[in-house]
Amino acid sequence: MRFFIYRICIVTISIFAANHAFSQVDSTPVTSVDPRIEEFLQSSQQKEYTLSNVKITGVTYLDSTIVLSVAGLQKGQKFVYPGSDIFARAINNLWKQKLFANVEVYITSVDNDKVGVEIAILERPRLGSFKFEGVKKTEIEELTKKIGLVKQSILSENTRQNIKQVVKTYFEEKGFYDINTTLVETPDPVYKNSSALTIKIDKGKKVKIDEINFFGNDNVESAKLKKQMKGTKEMTRMSLYPSSYVSPYGPKQIYSFNEYMKDWGFLTGTKTLKVLDPYFRFKFFSSSKFNPKKYDEDKDKVLKYFNSKGYRDAQILADTQVIQNNKMYVDLKVMEGHKYYFGNITWKGNKEFSDTVLNAILKINKGDIYNATILNKRLGLEPSQDQYDITTLYNDKGYLFFNITPWETKIYNDTIDYEIRMVEGPIARIKNVNIMGNERTKDHVIRRELRTIPGELFSRTDLMRSIRELNTLNFFEQESINPQPVPNQADGTVDINWKLKEKSSDQLELSAGWGGGIGLTGTLGVTFNNFSIRNIWKKEAWDPLPVGDGQKLSLRVQSNGKIYRSYNASFTEPWLGGKKRNSLTISYNNSKYHMGGYDYSTNRYIFSDTSSLTVNGVSVGLGKQLKWPDDFFTINYIASFTRYDVRNMGLQYGLPFQTGKSNNLSFKIMLTRNSVSDPIFPRSGSELTASVQATPPYSLWGGSYKAGREYENVEYHKWRFGATWYVPLGRPKGDDKNRQFVLKLAAKYGFMGRYNKNLDYSPFERFQLGDAGMNTTYSLTGFDIIALRGYPIFTNSDPRVNPDNGSSSIYNNLFTIFNKYQAELRYPLVTNPSSTIYGLAFFEAANGWRDYKDYNPFRLRRAAGLGMRFYLPMFGLLGFDYGIGLDRLAPGQGLKNAGKFTFMLGFEPE
Repeated sequence: MRFFIYRICIVTISIFAANHAFSQVDSTPVTSVDPRIEEFLQSSQQKEYTLSNVKITGVTYLDSTIVLSVAGLQKGQKFVYPGSDIFARAINNLWKQKLFANVEVYITSVDNDKVGVEIAILERPRLGSFKFEGVKKTEIEELTKKIGLVKQSILSENTRQNIKQVVKTYFEEKGFYDINTTLVETPDPVYKNSSALTIKIDKGKKVKIDEINFFGNDNVESAKLKKQMKGTKEMTRMSLYPSSYVSPYGPKQIYSFNEYMKDWGFLTGTKTLKVLDPYFRFKFFSSSKFNPKKYDEDKDKVLKYFNSKGYRDAQILADTQVIQNNKMYVDLKVMEGHKYYFGNITWKGNKEFSDTVLNAILKINKGDIYNATILNKRLGLEPSQDQYDITTLYNDKGYLFFNITPWETKIYNDTIDYEIRMVEGPIARIKNVNIMGNERTKDHVIRRELRTIPGELFSRTDLMRSIRELNTLNFFEQESINPQPVPNQADGTVDINWKLKEKSSDQLELSAGWGGGIGLTGTLGVTFNNFSIRNIWKKEAWDPLPVGDGQKLSLRVQSNGKIYRSYNASFTEPWLGGKKRNSLTISYNNSKYHMGGYDYSTNRYIFSDTSSLTVNGVSVGLGKQLKWPDDFFTINYIASFTRYDVRNMGLQYGLPFQTGKSNNLSFKIMLTRNSVSDPIFPRSGSELTASVQATPPYSLWGGSYKAGREYENVEYHKWRFGATWYVPLGRPKGDDKNRQFVLKLAAKYGFMGRYNKNLDYSPFERFQLGDAGMNTTYSLTGFDIIALRGYPIFTNSDPRVNPDNGSSSIYNNLFTIFNKYQAELRYPLVTNPSSTIYGLAFFEAANGWRDYKDYNPFRLRRAAGLGMRFYLPMFGLLGFDYGIGLDRLAPGQGLKNAGKFTFMLGFEPE
């Protein structure tokens, strides 16, 4: 047991509100003091002493040995007194650990040159359990992650202040500005030396921006300045009275009704909105909370807009935010300055291209409103997706070391003259093309797609085209396809380093079930998009399959028990011969369908062995990339043969005969131009397709057809035309360049013809319209499925789909002509290597006709709706749509009978 009269405090550290202070040596005894200790403290002559004992007291949670080690004091340690700082250093060492609320060092005994020491500490409390009060469950989850509280961590004053600051910042971003956070600490019965913490939050009422007011803008409309502020928006307003708020910058600009009538504002939409703004403002889809970070960005955008209008000296002199009655008023005081115009623009240092060529690309004339952003974009000093700039012009000619600088040479009145100084530098040729990161894909598969070839002149356009080609392969993560040119000005060369990151592009389709009386049903399909057939006999290449040569192998088995089974296989070599982009595709399919029905007396399916449809087909296709009109064009030649063996069920399938065999030998030529940027979620580009498919004209070669055998050798010619465009809308959202609306527009046409007017149109290869393309019950007879969401498969017996009241036979509901138009507005929700998810809204119209005399291109069935698409690398495309058939709407029946939910798997239907 220790006695205070034998302990004199040498150094004391205490914490009060996160501050610490060192006390002076206290030699005043509480009662009596050991004379040897008093003599030791009052000694002025230096003498060497030895620590005879070091004792730790006050430890309740920590290990005393560790505390002693951190302090740096140990038995037998020598020191000189007065003059030594070993006790101060011990206290500093312990204080740095931030584990203690108080540290004191005492002299407990002095015996000649032996000194006893006691280190008394007071541990900080630790955090036990904690909880939030006054906020929602979702907010608690987010705050817990942001604050990062961990049980049994030290509960310091910094921790307390951090909790309050995180809470304040979190709710301010959500529009709350009257936040009160109270921390209540109570002893935790579960954990030793711990406090249970209750975080009580009163976030107050949400504050929304009621008005954004500009002052000092005499020439630029406030409405246009507000439009530049993408992250700071006003709230919706509906009132008979204007706001009574008075700004510290003076009276607000008000566009009166008299001015509106005097300006004939009712003829202008913007002036009408301006006069209504104090009373009516429609902002239902805009967030009106105030975000300081976005606000700072918006102020920069406002200044850039002033600059784009010629006000190069514009400034924001002051700005403030005032909160009244839970509403915020944002005021900005600006100074426009003078409006400037471009004067004379001269070129200096250009040898490769004349002034005329450069002026034609720059497209800035004397007298145009001054706009530094446009100037820099057209010179290539700032990124621009829409312009072909001066820098790109030179880079495409190999001038990689090209440098361009605009200089203001003269400013007079409101005019600015420019001199564009250029250093063309030497022409750079590509020296090395290095590929890294491809562990599965062979180098030659990548190099054949590249336009960056060693020995060729450097070209930025070729570099961008190479990125597109690699992206189209779908073997690599899009974000990783970012080539790094490494120039060497000494020898006029450049190395291109392609750092790639592979992703899985193979797909699996798997489903299974057991139907009562039917048997096993299901589908097993695999698609290998980076297959290697030449390594198929190499055992070491099977991991799990030989890959790397960019070939495509697809295998699919489908079964519906005893009713239906199908086998499909295809193989594609995209570079036949390895030197040119000539593709070879071979495919085979075999399907068989048995007539059957459900017998309710036995509760099982009955199958007929004498009624069936068997289809065998094989096709060979050759494709070639063209150089003219440009190398986005591809021509494909396809030869196919299909044999139909029908036994006692032709009428069931809509064929004009019940039993028989038909041979379908056809040749197809298809011309395609594809400049789509991304095969999974296209953001730009287009796809144009024109094709003709024809059989030999057997009837014109003198063939005679007997009754029932007219279709033994099928004859027809079929024409298809299609065009699809992808147009990016607006600017990308935030810092993610992929977050951007994309508009898809498409138009498709199909026509079938016959050689002999004495023969009906072929029952095969017609067009089926309606649904989403997943219902392929009758597709064995070979026809193109044209989807129309919101409608079932077109049947003439349904007057809401087709007004003709003809036969309901499948044969009569397959069309020889169709037209289809489509518009989709898409927005990406997730764009990363593991998945792509986007939502869409669509409007489309289509119709089909059985005969040319009935053709009416303005008679279309219309649909509108919403949908989602999920692209998972392993399973491919998964889609859901809900469409409303606008022509199926009937008075008093609502949307239920006109709506249809559709599902798609693996591919997007036409």
